[in-house]
Amino acid sequence: MPTASPEIQAFASGFPVFLAHASVTVLILFAAAAVYVLLTPHKEITLIREGNTAAAVSLGGVLLGLAIPLSASLRASTNVIEIALWGGVTVVVQLLVFRLVDMLLRGLPKRIQDGEMSAAALLVGAKIATALLIAAARS
Repeated sequence: MPTASPEIQAFASGFPVFLAHASVTVLILFAAAAVYVLLTPHKEITLIREGNTAAAVSLGGVLLGLAIPLSASLRASTNVIEIALWGGVTVVVQLLVFRLVDMLLRGLPKRIQDGEMSAAALLVGAKIATALLIAAARS
């Protein structure tokens, strides 16, 4: 029986690591988004179910704002613990960005509840800009 090619051997040894790293990163993404939703004063999921576009845009920005630095961490990290630590940092920074935009606009949660797209767009822009900077600093 011939031995497997080097490519198959590399895949077989690397696949479990890939699964672990990708699974932890996706878990962090959803857990971080859940923490964010719980800590913000407006209820994004309820608002989205009611058809509030500003809430949907805002939550989409949260997911992007979390995913960008998490992807950079996934690319640069060598183990699951490192990915988790950087994921925690990302969540804290994104919550701070929410507070900063809220201070700038005054009443950000109410504006999003009222469906104000300009407030949601500014929040998304701030989150993505911050996420790109975190990702660059991480790599």
